[in-house]
Amino acid sequence: MSGLFTRNRVIGLLIAAVICAVDQLVKWWVAGPLGLKNLGDKMDLLPFFDLTRVHNQGVSLGMFQATSPEMRYGLIAVTAAIACVVLVWMMRERKMGDIFGLSLILGGAIGNIYDRWALGYVLDYADFHIGDFRPFLVFNIADAAITIGVVIILARSLFVRDTEEEADGSAETKHA
Repeated sequence: MSGLFTRNRVIGLLIAAVICAVDQLVKWWVAGPLGLKNLGDKMDLLPFFDLTRVHNQGVSLGMFQATSPEMRYGLIAVTAAIACVVLVWMMRERKMGDIFGLSLILGGAIGNIYDRWALGYVLDYADFHIGDFRPFLVFNIADAAITIGVVIILARSLFVRDTEEEADGSAETKHA
């Protein structure tokens, strides 16, 4: 493959699609078959992990709450623009490590954008705690993917030096 759709980029797009699909499937499962239908509904699973239905009308850490339809669609527009920037960035990268991190961010962003568009809020449910101490806000798979993707991108930019052969899966094409 040459040009825009290299092997690594196609894999990145597939990873983003899988993250988005799994995020939506789990949200459907939590809100449907598991019965967390109303805000605040809770299911105890483990001594340190529960499912708790939360409607997040803001972005990261609940900031920038969208309390009107105009603010909701504005937030959708801003997050969609950021997702487009991530997509363009991913399609310009060659190294799988960078593409992987960006694909996690993209898949998570699309999952949360879809929620905000369809529901008016992002459905969060994963409630990790140690007794009454909650080191994280209630989150979802999309949030986790975005966070892990950002950590990967930051770690790679600070600590990793890839060789040219790792880019685009070119190790197998250069030696063939």
